[in-house]
Amino acid sequence: MTDSRSISFAAGPRESVPLAVLRDVRKTYVMGDEQVHALDGVNLTIDHGDFLAILGPSGSGKSTMMHILGFMDKATGGEIIFEGEDVSRISAARRAWYRANRVGFIFQAFNLLPRLSVLENVILPMRYSRECDMREATARAEHAIERVGMTHRLHHRPSQLSGGERQRVAIARSMVNRPGIILADEPTGNLDSKNVGRILELLESLLVEGLTVIMVTHDLGVAEHARRVIAMRDGKIQEDRRR
Repeated sequence: MTDSRSISFAAGPRESVPLAVLRDVRKTYVMGDEQVHALDGVNLTIDHGDFLAILGPSGSGKSTMMHILGFMDKATGGEIIFEGEDVSRISAARRAWYRANRVGFIFQAFNLLPRLSVLENVILPMRYSRECDMREATARAEHAIERVGMTHRLHHRPSQLSGGERQRVAIARSMVNRPGIILADEPTGNLDSKNVGRILELLESLLVEGLTVIMVTHDLGVAEHARRVIAMRDGKIQEDRRR
């Protein structure tokens, strides 16, 4: 049987190129006779191992940028380089491959399937990627669950967990496919202050595994835990500050 202690979640050796580069990226929605510029000429370089918080009010463009970085949406214009590949105009199938294999997602609402156990929820992304057999998938899922301190809940369902526990399971699920980047959309929004601190510590610890974490938030206090804070407004980056 595979020894889960030997499994690493590092995304691989660090590349000499940045993880992602956005050049003059635009996203425009047509609403009747009006054009809405959700992203309006964004330029951004994201390095391997960054812990970056995107901060801004509703409508600032932060969620749109996360959707584009996560291959959930396409930019209207500009250039996007991810891990050295120009992904600006790749096919839907190639975007799906990136979502399944190179990006991990953490959501405010956890998005765990209620009929599946903790273990089954964490295994799920590997079923979509189809790049490992069930024996390896189980070993990797068990190790990820151990990594977030949830081994004692392995066979529980989400309804039997607290909010903080569900988010820890969601974090385990996000890293099980060894992604290059983890995107966290308001990951502490549904948690009390005690669990907010625990989740932020856990996100910070993922950097040791070689992961890059991008967190979208409305909360300035939460954003200050990141190493780099980007403030957005009206589809533009207003400030890019490193701590």
